Amino acid sequence: MEKPAIAGGSPVREQKIYYGRQWVSQEDVDEVDKTLLSPYLTCGPKVEEAEKKLCEYTGAKYAVLVNSCTSALHIAALAAGMGEGDELITTPLTFMASANCALYCGGRPVFADVDPETYNIDPDSIKAHITDKTKAVVAVDYTGQVVDVDRISAICKEHGLVFIEDAAHSIGSSFKGRMVGSLADMTCLSFHPVKTITSGEGGAVLTNSKEYYEKLLLLRSHGMEHDPDKMLEGPHEGPWYYEQQLLGFNYRITDIQASLLISQLGKIDNFVSRRKEIVARYDKAFSQIPELIVQKNDPRSDTSRHLYLLRLNLDKLTCTRRQFYDAMSAEGIQCQIHYVPVYWFPYYKSLGYTEGLCPNAEAIYKGIMSIPLYPAMTDSDVDDVIAAVRKLVDYYRK
Repeated sequence: MEKPAIAGGSPVREQKIYYGRQWVSQEDVDEVDKTLLSPYLTCGPKVEEAEKKLCEYTGAKYAVLVNSCTSALHIAALAAGMGEGDELITTPLTFMASANCALYCGGRPVFADVDPETYNIDPDSIKAHITDKTKAVVAVDYTGQVVDVDRISAICKEHGLVFIEDAAHSIGSSFKGRMVGSLADMTCLSFHPVKTITSGEGGAVLTNSKEYYEKLLLLRSHGMEHDPDKMLEGPHEGPWYYEQQLLGFNYRITDIQASLLISQLGKIDNFVSRRKEIVARYDKAFSQIPELIVQKNDPRSDTSRHLYLLRLNLDKLTCTRRQFYDAMSAEGIQCQIHYVPVYWFPYYKSLGYTEGLCPNAEAIYKGIMSIPLYPAMTDSDVDDVIAAVRKLVDYYRK
């Protein structure tokens, strides 16, 4: 049997395939160049244009672009009324920003466990963690698969909670025919370079609520109001006058970034289609291998995956996850781990969180790794990833 490169065999390929990568074309560059030569580099028309196009694509009534999904989560939590002593329920199997947004508001994140097959937050666990301090739920569309919107919406309505969908992974996905962005009270998006579309850095909050929308606009830009009709005090002195109406932040995005986002939105259908093609090939290749566990997809979610997870069945392998990870790297395939349970970090331990809070999430974490998935991958790249995984499974099989 051929040995993996880390054990002395020949690697599958010499040049590495990365786990995720943006696809920026000359068309994108040209659009950015136009903005660079325009009168506005920030606070100009491209931001509003991008917001309008996001609404058209998702079906949301309102969109507020910001400089990151972390900022989006922060102002969404504030718009939801999060404050000192309030609780926000979320999953530990996520990037830390999903939980940190509660801390930014003076509140506290509470971690609900995940479904052992889909890896999304478990509605039953959400319900079990609700107290009289609970203000909101941040439900993460993990890897791009939409959460159980029906049950989470019903739970939030029953208990008077705000449903915030962390859709950093899931633009382009839909649930029962409705696009992500139009499903929750507020939806937060990410446009980081490894996501489905990018603005370099950037994020957005989408909502169908005019009340949330107007508050989000204020929170994005220092709490400033320029519209004379919306001033709290009057009469105002002149057209230069503005009011600070609440304590907001400088979370604005530039027109340069917005112009890249607009161009990328024009290609999102092709990006989503290619991601689905690659996922289908991976599912076919790996679903019948006992040493691997493939993430289950809820049939109600038409999923555009941001990440493709392989979960190693370590009881059937002679290696550790780290050994498999290193061997994949030696084969020319970069993998990544998404994610370390948030409450395992030293900062969260300093706040009193302990290991063992969410057994399903912790068990899943110990075996998962993300393999390459991005639209610019060629069929040959996909073949090489599949070959490397099969080669290592054969080598490490008990």
